[in-house]
Amino acid sequence: MNDETFENGDETKINYYHAHIYYGDDDAVREKAARLREKAWTKWPDQVRMGRFRDTAVGPHPLAMYQIEFDHELFAEIVPWLMYNRDDLTILLHPDAEDAFRDHAWYPFWMGEKLDLRLDFLRRGGRQA
Repeated sequence: MNDETFENGDETKINYYHAHIYYGDDDAVREKAARLREKAWTKWPDQVRMGRFRDTAVGPHPLAMYQIEFDHELFAEIVPWLMYNRDDLTILLHPDAEDAFRDHAWYPFWMGEKLDLRLDFLRRGGRQA
């Protein structure tokens, strides 16, 4: 995991969640990610905040991706939906609470391949993308 001492968090401090959908530099994978994005936007047009496509690695994220941000009230609905609709895409789900490093390093939920995040970016105080 990392060399930090793991601490339990306070789930009442979660503001919302980020689901990062990775597609890298493969056009076919980007198309699958775009289809998933459109399906999510159509299903929850007023409940999700859709991030833009980031066609290069940014922040702690090692591959091109976009994010879907949603409130904790949607967790029980959107997470199973992502599990069943991810079409073999890699997805990182994490809370946005008090500390971006801890949110990514200690509390992540992965669907698909677990990627090595660039946690040093967050350790230095960088904000997530």
